[in-house]
Amino acid sequence: MTDPLPRRDAWLAVDGYLADELVGHDPALEEAVRRQNAADLPAIEVAPVNGKLLHLLARIAGARRVLEIGTLGAYSTIWLARALPDDGRVVTIEAEPRIAALARENLDRAGVGSRVEIKLGRAAEVLPTLAGEEPFDLVFIDADKESNTIYLDWAARLGRPGTVVVVDNVVRSGRIADAGDEDPQIVGVRAGLRMLGSDPRFDATALQTLDAKGWDGIAVALVV
Repeated sequence: MTDPLPRRDAWLAVDGYLADELVGHDPALEEAVRRQNAADLPAIEVAPVNGKLLHLLARIAGARRVLEIGTLGAYSTIWLARALPDDGRVVTIEAEPRIAALARENLDRAGVGSRVEIKLGRAAEVLPTLAGEEPFDLVFIDADKESNTIYLDWAARLGRPGTVVVVDNVVRSGRIADAGDEDPQIVGVRAGLRMLGSDPRFDATALQTLDAKGWDGIAVALVV
């Protein structure tokens, strides 16, 4: 018999404790979320502890060029931009002009606007336009899950051996393990994980997470 999930109030308390101890409060990040919520955007930005993880992964990788697929209110973009050296650059892709404008305001307010270029358009159409540029050192994929295999293919093409690839929302409250769940997002997540496990361009693993955003997970890969 498997152990049940801990009560929601228990895991939220642990997440809050970890965020307080290891992340702390940050006015620019909190204001970005407040403005995102005020604009009636979905509250699907990464949790603070996961934002800090992205920041640390970028620093561990020595990243100078970062690609983000899915900007939203730029919460994770701010975390990534802060990890870069002065000559570093985040290229982030956002499909909706209204959301891109809000993201730009949040980035400038946080003092990292000069390090971030927002590409407007659907990612599947924008990504081919980046071919031929200097390779990216880290790629963060956090957009429509149905297109995960497209985004992973471009992550490998636009990266280099050693590029770090992070894919968000790969557990979906455990739904990926339900073979009968044919929701397009779930099917897309499974296809992405299958690709990470079988495509020789990647070496990958995935972790379940239980935080302020609920039960989910991330996949982390190296381009080999």
